[in-house]
Parts: sequence; C-alpha cells; structure tokens
Amino acid sequence: MSMFKVFDIAGSGMAAQTVRLNTTASNMANTDVVSDSAATVYRSRQPVFSTWLDPLQPDPAAAGVRVLGIATSDAQPQKHYEPAHPSADDEGYVYRSNVDPVEEMVNMMSAARSYQNNVEILNTTKDLLLRTLNLGG
Repeated sequence: MSMFKVFDIAGSGMAAQTVRLNTTASNMANTDVVSDSAATVYRSRQPVFSTWLDPLQPDPAAAGVRVLGIATSDAQPQKHYEPAHPSADDEGYVYRSNVDPVEEMVNMMSAARSYQNNVEILNTTKDLLLRTLNLGG
C-alpha cells in the first residue's frame, strides 16, 4: 500500500467537509427568509456523503469520501400570522424557513473539526514521510 494514498483520502474528506461548510453557511444566511407560500420558502439543505472504494484498483487504499448530492429537508416551514408583513398571503400568514440556527452552528463546528482532523492527517503523514527520508542520511 502506498503512503501517498493517504493524501488522496484526506483530500477527499477535506473536499466533502468544504461542501458541508458551504451548505451550512447557505442555511445560516437564509435563516430569516420569509415567503407567502410554504412551497416557495427556503428549506434547510444537507449534503449526503458516501464512502467509496474503487473496485478497479487492487490497492485497498484507493478509497475516500464522495458527495452524492444535497438533500432538502422535508420539515414543514414555520407559519406565522403577520397580516401587516409585505410577504403575507391572502390570509395574513408568512412562512419562515425551517432552518434551526442552533443545529446549523453545531453542524458548522463539527464540519470545521472534521476538516481540521483531515489537515492533521496530512501534516502527520508528511512529517512521517520526511522522517523516513532522513533515516538514510
């Protein structure tokens, strides 16, 4: 098994966590969005990850993380009676996004820590490879 495959695996993890951070940032930016319809209001989005293993590679280290897509939440948006709001429907209701800011902050902290762990893997592997090269000298 090649030690350089670790860089590919950690890099795919970092790329996946970047997607997660960007999706979370988008959710946070749309926390207070309102609409006149439950169908058109912003809904929380989450990336869907999958591990992958390349079956064409005999090396078991040909693996990583793959982003399968972005899933939209099925949770109902919040319905508030605000007849004076410019976006209110005919009955005086506005619909707020179903984004939970506390959940999104936890998600952001988790993604940042996962990204940081992958950076540490890269740095540790680099240091080990450099020390291996220095063994001969």
